[in-house]
Formats: sequence, structure tokens, C-alpha cells
Amino acid sequence: MTRDQKPPRQPLFWAALAFSLGLWMGVRAWRPPSWWVIAVVAFVFAAAWFLPKRASLAKALSLGAWVLLGAFLIQVRGQPSHKRQQDEARILALADGRAVSLTARVMREGYARDAGPRSIRESIDVETEEIASQGESWPARAGVRLTIYEKVEDRAIGPSGDRVILDDPMTRLPDDPIPLTYGTRLHILAKLHPARNYRNPGAFDYEGYLRDNGISVLGSAEATDIERLPGFSGSRIELWRTRVHASIIAKIHQLWPASQASLMDAMVLGEESFLRNATRTEYQRSGTYHVLVVSGMNLSILAFAIFWALRQLRVDPAVAAITTVMVSFAYAFVVGVGPPVWRAALMLATYLGARLLYRERNMMNAIGAAALGVLIVDPHALFGASFQLTFLAVFIIAGIGSPILERTTLPYARGLRLLRAASYDLHVAPEVAQFRLDLRLIAGRLARFIGDRLGVAMPAIFIRVAIGVGELIFISALMQAGLALLMAYHFHRATTMGMPANLAVIPLTQVLMPTAAAAVGLGYISIALAKPAVWISGLALEGIAGTVHWLGGAQGVGMNVGGMKIGGTSIADLRVAMPSLAMILASIGALALAMLAARLRRTRLAVFASVVVLFGVAGWIAFVPSRPHLRAGVMEMTTIDVGQGDSILLVTPEGRALLIDAGGLPQWMHSDFDLGEQVVSSYLWNRGIDRLDVVVITHPHADHLGGMPAVIANFHPRELWISIDKPVGQLAPIVAQAQRAGMNVSVKKEGDEFDYGGAHFHMLAPGRDQITGLMRPNDDCLVFTATFGGTTALLEGDAERPAERRIVEEHPEAMLLKVAHHGSASGTSADLLSTVHPRYAVISVGARNVYGHPRREVLERLQHAGVKTYRTDEEGAVSFYLDGKSVTPDVALLH
Repeated sequence: MTRDQKPPRQPLFWAALAFSLGLWMGVRAWRPPSWWVIAVVAFVFAAAWFLPKRASLAKALSLGAWVLLGAFLIQVRGQPSHKRQQDEARILALADGRAVSLTARVMREGYARDAGPRSIRESIDVETEEIASQGESWPARAGVRLTIYEKVEDRAIGPSGDRVILDDPMTRLPDDPIPLTYGTRLHILAKLHPARNYRNPGAFDYEGYLRDNGISVLGSAEATDIERLPGFSGSRIELWRTRVHASIIAKIHQLWPASQASLMDAMVLGEESFLRNATRTEYQRSGTYHVLVVSGMNLSILAFAIFWALRQLRVDPAVAAITTVMVSFAYAFVVGVGPPVWRAALMLATYLGARLLYRERNMMNAIGAAALGVLIVDPHALFGASFQLTFLAVFIIAGIGSPILERTTLPYARGLRLLRAASYDLHVAPEVAQFRLDLRLIAGRLARFIGDRLGVAMPAIFIRVAIGVGELIFISALMQAGLALLMAYHFHRATTMGMPANLAVIPLTQVLMPTAAAAVGLGYISIALAKPAVWISGLALEGIAGTVHWLGGAQGVGMNVGGMKIGGTSIADLRVAMPSLAMILASIGALALAMLAARLRRTRLAVFASVVVLFGVAGWIAFVPSRPHLRAGVMEMTTIDVGQGDSILLVTPEGRALLIDAGGLPQWMHSDFDLGEQVVSSYLWNRGIDRLDVVVITHPHADHLGGMPAVIANFHPRELWISIDKPVGQLAPIVAQAQRAGMNVSVKKEGDEFDYGGAHFHMLAPGRDQITGLMRPNDDCLVFTATFGGTTALLEGDAERPAERRIVEEHPEAMLLKVAHHGSASGTSADLLSTVHPRYAVISVGARNVYGHPRREVLERLQHAGVKTYRTDEEGAVSFYLDGKSVTPDVALLH
């Protein structure tokens, strides 16, 4: 077998895969650490024994040792020390809203942001040294994510409106006595509370995220309740890093206008504090989110520019390589955004090291080495979307794309060298030699008009550009197909605009990164000297932002996806449900097949077929509707945990899906967290639901309708039911959105009765003669029953006493009651309970809410009536199945 035919070896890549498998096993199958150690030692000795006799068996045993080592490492690293557990338990015991005195040091700095009229807030991480409460104090080390509130009075909020922009954004306002910089020791009077996940299947593990970042509890404090203490506590190296990071952020805001500075912060330094959610969404829609945050690509572009510039200055290759690696590691250290950049730096060092040693530059080995390095330092990185996406992206390029291009376009690109020298034809493949001959014939014709030199150069330049564009298109399409599974799994998106967007964005990023770095560097010397680089990078940034905005908002008319017409939806924002097990296995198999076909030098037909299979699986994930996880022949009512709000999934016996309300946060919280997108939609996608038939807004309060715009955009329902005759306020834009999407908007009132999807609906409030939209929103609340056979559910929304009196007059009976107004004392009267006779009740309520819901008297009335009551703040999402004869409750947290 010739060298060209022999597949390259990549032992470190297979070791990284085996180690990753071990990490996955270790999370799911706990064993005493001694078991893993004994097993690792046994496998290593067995591999050494069989190495001279049966090399293939020795390799298998070696991979087995890596698997066992991964399982051992994640279980050992995942256990905090006994002292740490004691400290966390002690501070959690105080996390009940009481005022606690903390002596702590700053571990992560923050930025001041707008928090409403004449106030700002700032989020920092601190590590406690001592805790004091009720006259007692004790030493304790625990992480606290602290939100600090401060009245600004006469201070000016920045022109962007959503944050305080200072000449130096890393320093606080001039009359602020406490600069909250890394290592500063503080005395803080704070109120603590534990972090809490939204307890729905598939919800983001916020508690685990904080725990992985060393945070035990959340806290809040007024700026006036913070006192600076003498001394410094922390690492001097980390202090230096944060000061450099702060200085660069300040320089960026000095060089670029505010409209560009926030994007420059993210792309150049990985600082996302100033980005809005709308900006993130646009980049996610267009499939270009990787350029918005510092990733391996950003570092690679910067490293290539440095290496190229040094070579142009005739610097020795070894010196250039070492300098590039050192600068790359320094950049990764200053950025400090975690595994993606460090992984890229490790891969770069491996690649250039192999280049210096004149060894085969095997990128798959570089991927393996980098992955092993990152996972050994941080085993939990394997389970993050960032690690998986960047690892898979590089795998697709190095394992599939590059081998295919090496056998297709690369020989022809090399064939453009020394085009005049016919003797070079003897050193290339016959088809490439013919290609060179054809180009010389074309050059001879052109020479009559533009001369010999240009006649040879022009065809070569044209072909080189055509090959480059073709390769970029192929790699972009391959990346989009290969990443389809992870995009669907983690973000429930199919990035249909990824390929055209990246064709424009990646070249512009190649301009932006080196020029922005040059601008920052020159800015420390002279602002005037930095202006040209600022201008060039600004143009590149505007090109990127314009492309993303245009493609991210591209609209499609009359799309037909999986048999469902989607009118007026963004073709760049195709949302998909959780991939099925079959999709996951098919995608993994397609990636493995494509890699084997590309790297084992199979026939071109086999390679082409494997790529077609990969694109076919991506199309399956993106366009074939998922099969929802529903029980056939029963009516389901699930209260989704949305905190202090309402959102109910009602599924009829015929499988029609209705969503009653979508949660939301009140405006006074000044939060851009979208419950509809990040909680309700996430739950529905996890259930395999990718469309809704009906959405219902019971009344226009933020905690019921705030998440509805995202739900309508994501699930394209056919109908909207409301109770308001003339929508105003927050309801008006949602109704307008529904009408633009071609939805049927209908007003429901008392007396409306109809069958839908095998269930019978009866509207009980608001009154038919009641003019809605003029009174208190709770008095306009839509109240109705849903009945299947002999089982009925009564959904009260936020109904209060006037509405409940109407309900009692109708004498409805229901086995299942959705308790009114989160358990407020203004509803769930004794008359209602004695009339309805529910067996089960559910209260949708937020943990530790400021309203004191559910009220004790309501719980006592339910208990006295013999009603089995469930609460979302305690049980999370609760499902009830009505089969026509009985009601069966099901608590998701118990599974």
C-alpha cells in the first residue's frame, strides 16, 4: 500500500473518544473509586502483556483503560470536600430571605446595568470568608452570586438605555467608594436565597451550572450595605488577568462607538455582558453564533495572521511558530472564557509542534490531544453544548471535509504551481497534468490580448478563487449538516441560513480579528495611529451585522414543512423538537460513515454516498415533524412550572394540543429572560411537540401572556382564544402578531360551548354582557371547563370572587381544579369547592414569591374539602390524565 493510500493513524483521537465514553459512564454508573483504580491498572498491565503478541487486542485494552480512567476521574472530581459540603449546607440554611452578614472577597467582577427608573444593578461573584447571623459568626467558604442594587439619583444612564456606559466600563462611577474588583475584601449585609431550576423535564439545570462555577447560593444587597475591608485576597495572576481584560474592554469602548463596542467586546474578548438577547437570537437564527463569542475559530484566525505576518518579516519558522503559540496561549488566558479557546490553543500548539518536528501533521490527533487536555482539567466540559459543538465542528472539518478536499480540489490547487514549467507535469497525477495542459492552452489564447505574463496568471487566479469559493461552500454545507443534531438537541434550531451566512461572515471575520487586535494594540500607543485599523474592523463588523440581520430575519411565505403550512415565518428560524433516539443514532452513524469513507480512501462513489446520507439525516432532523410523547385516547392537563405565573398544556383525546397562557415576568423586574422561549418552549420541545393547535390567553397580565410571542413564533398555532373584545396594552401586539401569522383569533365568553379534538369545552366567564378590557384584568379572565367522558377539568386562570360567583351559579362539577390566581385569598371560595367537588387541585405558583401565594387559608379550605393538592413550586410540572372515568396524577420529578 502506498503512503497516499494508507490511512493516517490517530491514537490520541480514539483515546479522547474512549475517555469521553468513560466520563459518560461515570455519571450514570457510580462505583467506589478503588474499583475504577483496580480496573485501570488491570487493563494497563493486560495491554502491556499482549502488546508484543497481539497488538490489536493490546490497543483495545488500552482504549478500555481510557474508558475506566474517565469514569474514575469524573466521579472523584465531582465530589466536593467534606468541609466544602459543610460550609454549603450552613449557608443554604440561612438562604431564606433573612439579612445575613458576610465577609467575602470578589471572585468575578461585573458591570453596572439599568434596573429601572434611576437605579442600576451589578452582578458579581464572591467567596465568603465568614458568615454572621443573629449574633453568631463562623468561618465558611462558599460561593455567592450577588446582585447589587443602587439608586443613581443624578447619575446619567448611558445612551444605549440598557446599561451604564462609562469612559472606562471596568471602573465604577466617580463618586462610588467601593470598586468591586477581583480580590477586594468586602463586608456585605445581604439577603440570600437558593438557586432553583424550573422543574420541568428537559429544563436547563441552572443549579448545576452555578454549582460547576463554584456558586452555592444567590444573594442581593443594596450598595449602601457594602463596606470595603483592608487587604487583598486571591491570586495575583488572576488579578493581573482581570486588570488586562478590564483595560482592553475600556480601550474597545474608547475606540469604537457604543453601537459597535458591545459586538467587539464579544467577538474579540468573549465579553457578553453588554449583548442583548435579541442580538444573540439573530446570530443563532443565522447559524453564525460562533463568531459572536470567542471560539476556536477566532483564535485560529488571529494565530494565522500572527504567523503569516512573522513569516513575511522573514522570521525563522521555529521562532514564528513558538511566538504564535505563546501569543495564542496569552490570548486564551486573557480572554478566560473556558474550554473552546483553550482547546483551540492546545490544538494549535500540537499542530505547530508537529510541524517543527517534521512529523505528519494529523489534525485528528491534534483534536484528540486538545480534547484530552481540556477534559482531564474539566471533565464536566464534555456535557456542555460549547465543548460538543466546537469539538464536532473541528472533527467535521479535519475528519471529513479535509480528507475529501485532499482527494478532489487540493491536487488541482497544487497543479496551479509553476504553470509554465511543463516538466512539473511529470510530478502530478495524469488528470492534473491534463488540467495544466488545458490551462496553458487557454493562457496561449489570452496572451494575444493581454500578454504572456497576464495570460498565464489570469486563468490561474480565476481557478484558484473558484476552488477557494467551492471549498468554502462545501465545508459550510458539511458543517451545517454535521451540526444539525447538536443544534436541534441543545437549541431546537435548524439553521437553514447557516451556509450562505457563513460564506459572508467567515471571510469578514478573517478581516475583523487581526485588524481589531491591531487597533487595540495601536490604541495604547496613539488613538490617531489606531484609526485606520478601527475603520477597517468597523466596516467588517458592519458587514457581519448586516448579513446576520438580513438573513436572520429572512421571511418565507407559504412554506410547507412536514405537511404543515407556515405562513410568514422566518426561514432562518426553523425550530425543531427534541430529536428522537432514532435520529440521534442515525446522525452519529452518518458522521462515522462519512469519516470512515473519507479517511480510509474509499471510492469516490462511496464518499459521495456517505455525504448524501449525512445531508439526508440532517434534512430528516430539520424538516420531518417529531412524534410527540402523548398518551392516546385520554385528555391530558399539565401545569408547566413557570414560576409565579400560569402555563397549562391541554391535550385532547384526539391529540390536539392547546396551550393556556405562557408565563412571563412583570415589567418591574426589568429582565430580558423570556419564559416563553426558554421555559415553555423548551418543555414542549422536550415532549416532542413542534406545533400547537390553539393558544389561549386567559387575561392580559404579564405572568400569563409574557411568553406568548415566543410560543406563537416557535409553534405556529392555528387559533388564538382571548376574552377581551378590543385588545389593548400588552395584548394588542400579540393579537397583531397572530393575525400576521394567519391565525384565527376568536373571543370566548360565558355560554360558549363546543366540541374540539374529542373534548367538550364550556366557557363560564367572563359574562356575555360584560364589556371586557375596561375593568381589572382578573375580572376579565377566561374561565372554562374541558370535559372528556365523565371527567372534567375546571381552569380558573386568575378568577376572583365576582367570576367565582358566576361559576357557582352554573353548578359545574369537576374532578380536577386549576386553583385560581396562584392560591390567592381572593379566590377558591368554600362555595366554589362545595359546588365543584374536585378530587384533585393544582396550584401554579412561584417559590418564595413576594405575594405570599398560596395563602394558608386557601390551602386549609382545600384540605378541609378533601382535595389532593399539588403545587408547581414543590412538585414542578404536574400532569393529570383524564380517561373519561377517572383522573390520574403524574409528577415529573418522581421519574
